[in-house]
Amino acid sequence: MKPMKEKNSHCIDDVPYKHYDWARVVGQNCENIVGYVPVPVGIAGPIPIDGVEYPIPMATTEGALLASTHRGARAISMCGGCHSVVLAEGMTRAPVVGVPTLAEAGALAKFVKEQFPLIKAAFESTTRFGKLLELKPCVVGRKVFLRFRAFTGDAMGMNMVTKGVDKALSVIQEHFPKMEVLALSGNYCTDKKPSAINWIEGRGKSVVCEATVTADVVERVLKTSVDRLVQLNIDKNYIGSAMAGSLGGFNAQAANVVAAVFLATGQDPAQVVESSTCLTSMTKTETGDLIISVTMPSIEVGTVGGGTGLQAQHAMLEMIGCAGANQAQPGANSQLLSRVVAAGVLSAELSLMSGLVAGHLLSAHMKLNRKQH
Repeated sequence: MKPMKEKNSHCIDDVPYKHYDWARVVGQNCENIVGYVPVPVGIAGPIPIDGVEYPIPMATTEGALLASTHRGARAISMCGGCHSVVLAEGMTRAPVVGVPTLAEAGALAKFVKEQFPLIKAAFESTTRFGKLLELKPCVVGRKVFLRFRAFTGDAMGMNMVTKGVDKALSVIQEHFPKMEVLALSGNYCTDKKPSAINWIEGRGKSVVCEATVTADVVERVLKTSVDRLVQLNIDKNYIGSAMAGSLGGFNAQAANVVAAVFLATGQDPAQVVESSTCLTSMTKTETGDLIISVTMPSIEVGTVGGGTGLQAQHAMLEMIGCAGANQAQPGANSQLLSRVVAAGVLSAELSLMSGLVAGHLLSAHMKLNRKQH
């Protein structure tokens, strides 16, 4: 039976607030502060990524998630680790502007394409590290959506890009004085919402991570077979997701790992929406082994700014070896973090799919996600 509260107590009394470095929070991370909410943190791995071992820090309240991810990482590690490629990167912001006529909308779209160097110079005048990579206009009637994509160094970069976009719009407005900025974000970015444009064109880091797991390890460690894994991946992650009309959700549980790593390392939790977009692929080699990969086109992470400066979150980034800005190679730290996220997803996908094939999903959760009395 749950003990009753004392007569003069309040539920807020159970929220801790002492012994926390609030100086790092005020003015940057939170307002109307009443305390903090502790979330348990565990470590999966380490797992070799491109020949170097890295831990996978995860903050979660879901029992069995760490154990499952760790099991997948162990199986991959026993087979030499995983390999990753960052295919592209660039944070986006897409304002929407209005003009008086359709003809002017067409002229504006043509202008931003032809005068890209002018707009790029205006954008980059607001930042040391930001580099405008692309500007894609989309005309809808008398409105024009302008999707800016920029390199943002080791920052996730939303504020950096928004600042640059604001300056660029002022330059465009000099040539189109009747242009009205309707919103700095017109949802063509797309931030914190599922979208086909992020799935197809990417946002943040576009990462692919792959591992070859021998048939022997699949049988001994994962308690299943390569053939059964490949077939379930087709039935569940491809056909099942297609039947559901999934948008970028052709995976088993990518969001689980993305959310946990984001919380542990001070990322924006709302960006789990697009960052967990993932396609999991499994094939059988001629020698009977398993090739598993995850393709993640929009992992949005940073190692400076946001919650990365908070003490515990900064410590997790230091544990990986990617805290702060990389002075020698700007952007390398945030790229490493995106590869760790992808490797964690790869590990969890392998383990959960194996558990489903072997029929261990329910028993594992009953054992690790339920308090024993």
